[in-house]
Amino acid sequence: MTRLAQTAGLTDVQREILATVRDFVDKEIIPVATGLEHRDEYPTEIVEGLKELGLFGLMIPEEYGGLGESLLTYALCVEEIARGWMSVSGIINTHFIVAYMLKQHGTQEQKDTFLPRMALGEVRGAFSMSEPALGSDVSAISSRAVRDGDAYVLNGQKMWLTNGGTSSLVAVLCRSDEGHPEGTAPHKSMTTFLVEKEPGFGEVRPGLTIPGKIDKMGYKGVDTTELIMDGLRIPANRVLGGTTGRGFYQMMDGVEVGRVNVAARGCGVAQRAFELGVSYAQQRQTFGKPIAQHQAIQFKLAEMATKVEAAHAMMVNAARKKDSGERNDLEAGMAKYLASEYCKEVVEDAFRIHGGYGFSKEYEIERLYREAPMLLIGEGTAEIQKMIIGRRLLEEYRFQG
Repeated sequence: MTRLAQTAGLTDVQREILATVRDFVDKEIIPVATGLEHRDEYPTEIVEGLKELGLFGLMIPEEYGGLGESLLTYALCVEEIARGWMSVSGIINTHFIVAYMLKQHGTQEQKDTFLPRMALGEVRGAFSMSEPALGSDVSAISSRAVRDGDAYVLNGQKMWLTNGGTSSLVAVLCRSDEGHPEGTAPHKSMTTFLVEKEPGFGEVRPGLTIPGKIDKMGYKGVDTTELIMDGLRIPANRVLGGTTGRGFYQMMDGVEVGRVNVAARGCGVAQRAFELGVSYAQQRQTFGKPIAQHQAIQFKLAEMATKVEAAHAMMVNAARKKDSGERNDLEAGMAKYLASEYCKEVVEDAFRIHGGYGFSKEYEIERLYREAPMLLIGEGTAEIQKMIIGRRLLEEYRFQG
């Protein structure tokens, strides 16, 4: 393990899991990540390796074939994976959110049907909230679900699905007015549907189309797509939890733990950027000595390492708070905000240390420089995090006049 970003109080089992994951990252991900990323190639062999390690079932209870581990263990594993290649951690994250939502909110039949296969990685998950016109305003969702006998008919267009093509189970949030009279608050008339589909692109089941991958600046390899529903029929028993109108709360619960995941990704990418920067600084020479011996570079390394440590500590705190059963939206928002901002700064400093070589695709830091911005917007922008943090602080520090 690195000297930075150590986590106190881990069990022997947690340490063993993390050591195994780190070894896998060093041997199976880092050597091939940049090549795969430049080709925008899905990391099939890496994913198969993660399945063998049991990581797709890391937080799924043992009764369903998973490892039954904590959010902290999961977040620390994500930190390690993102250190190797952030796109791989994204493949795991969306799967994990759907599994978590099923575990927390699904009916017993839904849990029995999906969780055992999700633990093995046979069924892989994606979740879908965003739409082309709404961004962070979830209440503006326009996709609709209308009851038709023993099924619902879904229509609408969704956006920014990670794993949209490779997944076989998508949790989709739609507006459903059944039982919710006109004037009902928007967040009380939303429902999450569990949509099964074939992996791939084009029409993946009647009424459901996954267009081709969206071409992105970074975060390549993993497929990001749209989802188009046109008369998609979903059985009523595929309403998550069996009751309409609860979708917004179910999704927000999933996004809350997803924010811990994004914080962990930021920590992992920042750690890798620091490793690259501190290594290069000891190899590159100017004015007769390694640039690491120049005070300006030492100051930069000191700031980078401090940011890595601070982000890691906040991420660990947010995960432990959630594991304790307490509300953690404040801690998760703070961790996601700080880790993503610090990640961007640490990556840029490492890029500066590399000088002109940082601009070359031959150097790994070039890839990290394109990947870090995604963390600034994934699972809610910095502005959304600050809104959440501010409101929660006013709840905790309410003025008593």
